[in-house]
Amino acid sequence: MIRIGITGGIGSGKTYVSHLLQSLGVPVYDSDSRAKQLTVADAGIRQGLMALLGEQVYRHGKLNKDLLASYLFASRENADRVNAVIHPVVFRDFDRWCEQVGTELVGLESAILFESGFDRHTDYVCVVSAPLELRIQRTMERDGRDRAAVEARIQAQMDEREREERADYVIVNDGICPLLPQLEKMLQALKARKNA
Repeated sequence: MIRIGITGGIGSGKTYVSHLLQSLGVPVYDSDSRAKQLTVADAGIRQGLMALLGEQVYRHGKLNKDLLASYLFASRENADRVNAVIHPVVFRDFDRWCEQVGTELVGLESAILFESGFDRHTDYVCVVSAPLELRIQRTMERDGRDRAAVEARIQAQMDEREREERADYVIVNDGICPLLPQLEKMLQALKARKNA
């Protein structure tokens, strides 16, 4: 099985690319939404977060997102503590998912693929790239945020150039270059590597 990590900055279109890969027969694990589910459902995560933040981090069985966010963004050390509780559980969940899917290629979509260490759980990394101005416009339209808020989110993320330098494949999602031929070329190259 070949595991492809799919990442990109906010507004790059990584989720859209993941949907296209699924339409081409490649199952994709959405680590961000799965992490949200596991944060509520997994007993180990619940215990770990309560040890960090107290029982008030869960209210009536639901995650107190405001409390978690305020703790998480207060310092890099706090973020590392939270990630140390959540990420290992997500890694194990991804491994189980891969066993159940059983296809020759699978994708793993993650906004923080490199930052979380998820890249170490994949064989290749595909970065979805788009021009900065287009990313800003897409995110403003999608999230209803103002330009300053979107720019702040972009500044908080890994540098686009660094992300691309660490990638095995870069998919250009600029609204001009067709996506399907790029993805088909990447999949052909991956299958050729597997059969080599």
